[in-house]
Amino acid sequence: MSLGVALAIALSGVVGYTLGDSGDGGGTTTVQITDEIGFGILEEIYAILEEDFVNPEALDPELLKIGAINGILQALGDPHTVYIDPESYELGVDVISGTFQGIGAQVEQDPVTGAIVIVTPFRDSPAENAGVRAGDIVRTVDGESTDGWTVAQAVRRIRGPEGTEVALGIEHSDGSTEDVSITRGTIVIPTVFTPPIEDEAGNPVSDLAYIELQQFTDQAVTDLGEELERIVEEGYGGVILDLRRNPGGGLDATIRTADMFLDDGVIIIEVSREGEESVTSANPGGPATEIPVVLLVGPGSASGSEVLACALRDNDRATLVGEQTFGKGSVNHLRELSDNGALYVTIARWECPNGEQIEAVGIEPDVEIVFTEEDIEADRDVQLFAAIDYMRENLTRAAP
Repeated sequence: MSLGVALAIALSGVVGYTLGDSGDGGGTTTVQITDEIGFGILEEIYAILEEDFVNPEALDPELLKIGAINGILQALGDPHTVYIDPESYELGVDVISGTFQGIGAQVEQDPVTGAIVIVTPFRDSPAENAGVRAGDIVRTVDGESTDGWTVAQAVRRIRGPEGTEVALGIEHSDGSTEDVSITRGTIVIPTVFTPPIEDEAGNPVSDLAYIELQQFTDQAVTDLGEELERIVEEGYGGVILDLRRNPGGGLDATIRTADMFLDDGVIIIEVSREGEESVTSANPGGPATEIPVVLLVGPGSASGSEVLACALRDNDRATLVGEQTFGKGSVNHLRELSDNGALYVTIARWECPNGEQIEAVGIEPDVEIVFTEEDIEADRDVQLFAAIDYMRENLTRAAP
């Protein structure tokens, strides 16, 4: 069971983080608790509040506990280390079944401003159909400001049963604002899509293959491998792999995806809390190690997508077309807690094969193409058009 994937499906009731599931995070925590650092002062403060505070109705023990936990974690300065309450965690595990109820988007917290940011809406989800875009900032939920909220708080307020509505105050990346009413639905967790595509002139594209990969899961790896084998066997001139709606997933699935395109070379460098480096290299024998590749990337490409983009770019196996990626450069795992909740904790940072740091920065594309408002209104995918043109013009040079 990939808990990293469960955490990637934000707004289903769990916190939206990716590239988790390091493989050693299962089981309930059995940490021995001492008071060497003075956490007993919290009990002392609560006792005084019970005796003296002017508004005793505000002394909700559960809310105060959550506030204390979030305060500790926020003091770390790491937006990827979060507490998941029992209700959210239980629903997150249920997501593994393949569907969930919500608006169908992933959120993160901006590590600098603390704003709640849409990493990506899923294809044909209520969020996407309502006009929510990657990079949007959620300023309000049902009229209440999100200032000071954690991702967990935002998720709890936005998620909900199918058929119910939630109102979001959205700030788009161009600074414009919009109030959006979204009817929640049942979301099927996406994996691999291969729709037919057209070039800018409206002609069907038959010489190049197009694959949209929306999650790094075990099933996605299987589906992608089968599709790549078909593409190579049928003699396509190149493949365009679309990661613009891919917030990440399991680390193992990400590495196995990179293996499909690489015969050798470094995929990822993990740097532990002790500063020790662990290098993961490619295994030969993948189905698509020679076919030219263009990766479509953007603000909705996070975590595992950024690992793959770095690995293929730095090993001269792909050209990146689109916009700057999200910028999540951490490896996380899950520790279950005694209250049936969980702690999602950053255990390492990762670097590109060339040593580039991604956290809070992202990856610049080789060919930058930015959507205009006119492109969006006309539903014109100029980034895909650019990828098609680049692939056709550079097939010989791109081939290994």
